[in-house]
Amino acid sequence: MTRIDAKFAALRAENRKAFVAYVMAGDPDYATSLEIVRGLPGAGVDIIELGMPFTDPMADGPTIQLAGQRALEGGQTLQKTLDMARAFREGDDTTPIVMMGYYNPIYNRGVERFLKDAQEAGIDGLIVVDLPPEEDEELCIPAQAAGLNFIRLATPTTDDKRLPKVLQNTSGFVYYVSITGITGAAAAEAADVGPEVARIKAQTALPVIVGFGIRTPETAQAIAGVADGAVVGSAIVKLVEDRRPVPEILSYVAGLAAGAHRA
Repeated sequence: MTRIDAKFAALRAENRKAFVAYVMAGDPDYATSLEIVRGLPGAGVDIIELGMPFTDPMADGPTIQLAGQRALEGGQTLQKTLDMARAFREGDDTTPIVMMGYYNPIYNRGVERFLKDAQEAGIDGLIVVDLPPEEDEELCIPAQAAGLNFIRLATPTTDDKRLPKVLQNTSGFVYYVSITGITGAAAAEAADVGPEVARIKAQTALPVIVGFGIRTPETAQAIAGVADGAVVGSAIVKLVEDRRPVPEILSYVAGLAAGAHRA
């Protein structure tokens, strides 16, 4: 059982929904980023998504693209992202960490080496948005053999014919993208999301977490109410971009987490 599996088991026992927060590793700099990450569990975050900065993100809107650029310009690397996870683990051995990003930096490092290093750093799962199920032999299956969950994205355009393929080697949870488009673009609507989550849950026992387009505690509550939890990324990253103080960022996150937990 991974930390992700254990977290969802604990949430089910408490009859609570999950709140997942995304931050870009190394944005605006390594020290500030680590301070934010270390503060997330205390703000009510159940699972941390740690972004791996990459030069050419295809699923991300301007907010997360710029965060990746700032991180890279500040010297953030895949190694430093692993180091950040390792530093976080010194004080927290229970909160799951999912690394989210693109395949190129992993491929560049070498899959075998990356998985060994990720496991040693305390990483629990991967979301690699540009590797479709047809490429499962590349990273998904080796990752699961190494004890890491491989989390797949389903979208509004994932039809009933495609869905079983998307779900076949997925573990940990399913990430449902609430809108058609990039991160930070439109607002998520529970009325649209609910039937889609039900459609996915009819084909898998995995939790379904919904992200993209969630900015307020009210939306987090509404979305978590029709799913197993909510993810917020761009809205948090925007506060980092605006150079808000870390306590203010964590206070905002706490409000979102409280919203999801009220569902």
